[in-house]
Amino acid sequence: MNAIPGGGRDRLPSLTGLRFWAALLVVLYHLSRQVGFVPGLSETVWYGRSGVTFFFVLSGVVLAWTYDGAGVPARVFLWRRFARVWPLLAVSTGLSVAVWAVMDRAVPAKAVAATLLLVHAWFPQPVMFTGGNPAAWSLSDEAWFYLTFPALLALLAGRRARVWAWTALAVTCAALVLWPALSGLPATTRNWALDYLPLTRFLQFVLGVVAGLALKRGWRPSVPLPVASGLVAGWHLLLIPWSDAVPDTLWYSPYNASQWLSAPLFAALICAAARADLDGRRTGLGGPWTIRLGHWSFAWYLIHEIVIRAAVFHWGKPAPGAETLAFWAGVLVVSLALAGLAYHCVEHPAERWLRARVGRPGAAPVRPPTGVTGR
Repeated sequence: MNAIPGGGRDRLPSLTGLRFWAALLVVLYHLSRQVGFVPGLSETVWYGRSGVTFFFVLSGVVLAWTYDGAGVPARVFLWRRFARVWPLLAVSTGLSVAVWAVMDRAVPAKAVAATLLLVHAWFPQPVMFTGGNPAAWSLSDEAWFYLTFPALLALLAGRRARVWAWTALAVTCAALVLWPALSGLPATTRNWALDYLPLTRFLQFVLGVVAGLALKRGWRPSVPLPVASGLVAGWHLLLIPWSDAVPDTLWYSPYNASQWLSAPLFAALICAAARADLDGRRTGLGGPWTIRLGHWSFAWYLIHEIVIRAAVFHWGKPAPGAETLAFWAGVLVVSLALAGLAYHCVEHPAERWLRARVGRPGAAPVRPPTGVTGR
């Protein structure tokens, strides 16, 4: 694979830092909904599941940036992605099933098998797409993205900038059409189709791919990073009064909107951060500790909900106020420490070992510049 100019694992370090903040958004979302409410903070992160949308867009950006023009065979690309996500998926799924067993809740073998085969999000039954490890449903979507990426790259890479612009507009408009178009489905089926189904989430990945291709070919967004950050923050604050007016059970609720309408805002944020890195400007996202936490974010994403579940089962939900804050703090510290351990003991060494098993003769293993999986 050709080296990226100015290469290095973190050629775009701010994107690695953003991974941590997106993962934190998801973790706080689960703490708010599964542990207890913290006034002010919980309202802000009540729809933090949108962090998954961020990762889907980011995955497209980074894969396009990394593999455009690299000439990597599809089989090598797919093996590298398998090496990146599957070992930790297997370990976290085993841990999750063990915790379910302690809670005296059996997980069907077919749900575990579907999780390990990365096909669980294709099933509309909740026991299937959340059974093995509830947080791992997004990896089934990522697996679909990886399978289609070589063909998608071949289709888009040689096009002119206006084709990328029209593609970005088309997938954004398609999301706006699909959201109400699926409103007539039964609630459970609709939620699966909007939240989990790889085919619908694919729109967000394609948006990331065309943004990554444009960045790689020299396009630079005009929106500065502070403005893009403000737009994302403002969007999540806007969801608070929306939540007061519309229940999450309705199709036009902020729950669905937070995931379907946020993709262009996240694309703007990612591109603005990438531009700052490419221009050599400091963003506050590329410091050593932020980079480290960004590298741990995939493990944190897969592990944190298991820690929340185990803690609530053992101690019960805390009383409102200081006890809830202490519970939150304990879960954050423990889950992040376990994520760091999982990264250094499982994820990173397993990936290196597996990547060394396949590749072109004499080609050194190359990681994406921000270590992104899409998580």
